[in-house]
Amino acid sequence: MSQDLDQVFAALADPTRRAILAMLLEDDMAVTDVAEPFEMSLVAISKHLGVLTAAGLISQEKRGRVKWCKLEPDALRDASIWMQGFGQFEPVNLDAFERFLQSELPDAVEGVTPQRE
Repeated sequence: MSQDLDQVFAALADPTRRAILAMLLEDDMAVTDVAEPFEMSLVAISKHLGVLTAAGLISQEKRGRVKWCKLEPDALRDASIWMQGFGQFEPVNLDAFERFLQSELPDAVEGVTPQRE
């Protein structure tokens, strides 16, 4: 579980990946649609998506010729349980998490581009 938590927190540490998660809160998206608002190459976005996938925060599947990304709703469960051990955190509520992401990253949801890699 420790390695899984390391991957989740490492994935969440990057603002581009948090912005991608905020976008995927709305609906599944094609990789090209995920990449559109960012000022970086498709290769760079694919690397970010790979980190999110490895952490279990998203899944990717090929539908025809298009690769789609989907947020995994239970992905933060272990991290939430771990944080509860400190007695000051409650379980992660995805609706509350969405509101948090929108308050912290309002521009990401509206398509403002994070810094280029």
